[in-house]
Amino acid sequence: MLPLLERRPPAGYGVLTTTGRRTGIPRSKCVRVIRRGDRAYLVALRPPHLAVSRPDAVQAWVLNMRADPRVRLRIGDGAFDGAAFEITGAPDLARARAAICDTVYPFDYGECLLHLRGVPTRSKIRRLHRYWFDTGIPVVIRLN
Repeated sequence: MLPLLERRPPAGYGVLTTTGRRTGIPRSKCVRVIRRGDRAYLVALRPPHLAVSRPDAVQAWVLNMRADPRVRLRIGDGAFDGAAFEITGAPDLARARAAICDTVYPFDYGECLLHLRGVPTRSKIRRLHRYWFDTGIPVVIRLN
């Protein structure tokens, strides 16, 4: 999906660019991201079997972010530099959960078709987002 979304990501999606921790080469990844003011929230997803068998396993972009939190985020209204961090505090988790789980964009309906059976509905999409939030790694990007 990256080539399709790189030019102008739809609402609720973006292209996150981190710096490779070993190579120093920019690495881009399509992500679901919700912007709230000078913050952008996203979740590093984990496949269900990994969340259970290897809860410490993470995607390469998370390892890159941990090594160098400076990132670039391209979303519908522009490209922004920022610093990305895993969310740990309760107030920040609550804000991130509300932003990620309660927000539904038109593109989410198509994504829901890929993951859940039946006709996509707002409640199904929110349930899917809650599942991703609960099993994934919530991240905040403080935009410059």
